[in-house]
Amino acid sequence: MADTIITRALISVFDKSLLVPFAKFLAECDVEILSTGGTAHALKEAGLAVTDVSDHTGFPEMMDGRVKTLHPLIHGGVLARRDNEDHRAAMSQHTIAPIDMVVSNLYPFEEMLRRGADFTECIENIDIGGPALIRSASKNHDFVTIVTDPSDYEAVMAEMRETGGATGADLRKRLAATAFGRTAAYDALIARWLEGTCSNSFPQRFTITVTLKQQLRYGENPHQEAALYVNEDGRPGVATARQVQGKELSYNNLNDTNAAYELVGEFEKPAVVIVKHANPCGVAEAGTLEAAYKKALACDPVSAFGGVIAINYPLDLATANAIAELFAEVVIAPQADDDALAALIAKKNMRLLIAGAVPDPSTSTMGIHSLSGGVLVQDGDSNCVRAPDLKIMTKRSPTTAEIKDLLFAFKVAKHTKSNAIVYARDGQTVGVGAGQMSRVDSARIAAWKAAEHLGAKGSVAASDAFFPFADGLNIAIEAGVTAAIQPGGSMRDDEVIAAANDADIAMVFTGVRHFRH
Repeated sequence: MADTIITRALISVFDKSLLVPFAKFLAECDVEILSTGGTAHALKEAGLAVTDVSDHTGFPEMMDGRVKTLHPLIHGGVLARRDNEDHRAAMSQHTIAPIDMVVSNLYPFEEMLRRGADFTECIENIDIGGPALIRSASKNHDFVTIVTDPSDYEAVMAEMRETGGATGADLRKRLAATAFGRTAAYDALIARWLEGTCSNSFPQRFTITVTLKQQLRYGENPHQEAALYVNEDGRPGVATARQVQGKELSYNNLNDTNAAYELVGEFEKPAVVIVKHANPCGVAEAGTLEAAYKKALACDPVSAFGGVIAINYPLDLATANAIAELFAEVVIAPQADDDALAALIAKKNMRLLIAGAVPDPSTSTMGIHSLSGGVLVQDGDSNCVRAPDLKIMTKRSPTTAEIKDLLFAFKVAKHTKSNAIVYARDGQTVGVGAGQMSRVDSARIAAWKAAEHLGAKGSVAASDAFFPFADGLNIAIEAGVTAAIQPGGSMRDDEVIAAANDADIAMVFTGVRHFRH
């Protein structure tokens, strides 16, 4: 299609960012401006000549503004094809003036949800006229320019300057695609919210609403394309964190950082998590961040090289100095003081992210996993096992210190790829076995890792799922554990309990499994 000269524009926006300069530019191009309500008021205050939509249609706004642009003189002017003789005849017969540009964005429904508005207020912030206008203009983008994002104003002005007041077909098509994406996301969010009020966790049509934050250099491998999108749930984490320094984050960086930050959110005391390839290789909590970091690093300093470090308290200078001695790909923290930031500036390749807050483990993000021809959807794993949840299964009860370590180790196992076995002692992992086809192999790997550095003697063992046989537990016993925690529920629980009793170790069941595939 040819360029379209803009002669008349309808402007009706909630977000008035950059609006006045854009409208002044249109006026300088001799574009007639139609507008409504607060938008018309803002433009008139800026000294611009504006025709109220009610004057254009001869029909007043009513019902608290619910009805204002829903009129044939508006939608006819937007939807009419200029190359269709019947359309032109209808416009002439009914005195419908063409509208060549629509500038519209929507009532802030997302903001209502973020601030916890009540049901009635949310309903009133569901835009009707805006989506109708946007979809009409987008459908007719052969002739009409639709602008829904203030960040696109500059591109529109640049093209109009180059073409003497017109927009080209490529720009109009791109803007229409953006607009349809906006209304689709808007409606999807409303649907998800309304379904939630009906206690409908898994509706007939499942929709997600995410917004592009950045295109990544590549995906898991260089031949794969990838991008980062953010959602509207407001949950703190890697997707919404502010990058303070360092080169661009990769797909794998983001995935590993998310795994680390979700795990560190499980702890109340100062804690540090070091992750490599989405699995924790060192986790510890202590009285200070610096002490926690040194304990986490000691678990597996070889694997920690080039890893991701997550902390749950504001980054301080002492901890920053300690971290600076290691090559780490990413460090993420809720905050960082000025001295800590200055200490890491010299580490130019280290990405430092400030997330603002720590994720709440009781409100885990919904899981979505792609399949060939579909997706799997599930609630996030927000179960947090506490001491009162533990069921003692052995003759010997765990000591107070063992219970603390058992709960600590089980939190780590929850965030370790299954099959997962974690050995821990004094609030510190000493060995981690992750992602093996056999739970026995995970137990062996965890024992081998422990033997390399801190040793497993006097530690406790955590298993993310039940021990199907006593063999996995026996490996942990041979490594020197004094207590074990597992979900229980195996057909051979009695055999496993007997092995624990024979070794005089304590064992507790949680009744909760934490597979992480």
